[in-house]
Amino acid sequence: MHDADMDKDTPGLSKADRELIVVATSAANDCLYCVVAHGAVARIRARDPYIADQVAVDWRKAPLSPRMHAVLSVATRLAADPAAVTAADLDVLTGHGLTQDDVWDVGMITSFFALSNRLAHFAALVPNPEFYSMGRTVREQGRGRGPAR
Repeated sequence: MHDADMDKDTPGLSKADRELIVVATSAANDCLYCVVAHGAVARIRARDPYIADQVAVDWRKAPLSPRMHAVLSVATRLAADPAAVTAADLDVLTGHGLTQDDVWDVGMITSFFALSNRLAHFAALVPNPEFYSMGRTVREQGRGRGPAR
């Protein structure tokens, strides 16, 4: 399930976008393990050493496109208050250029990681120490200049 949801790159949702969905929804679910682990992957995939922290703390203030703000608005609502998500929310996503498959992926990623967040809490998982530093330097990202914005 993880690979089916996370290992594809579509015009509507890049691999970095998918990781940011996990970071934002895991933060809404207070899951330190997933925020830190997927934050590391998000930093690497986005080639931005700051973005995962910004999304985890307050995605509404993070320097994201209007499309990603819409995606995270729906995803965090689904994570925290699933009954509040309506067809109108899904229409907002298609209005931002997501295909029906992309919209479904937002729901699948959010739902799958809600399960994962709860299991991580139940098992008292802690992040691997190396996750805290991954993707924080330009060299690790394979780039010769500052973070992408």
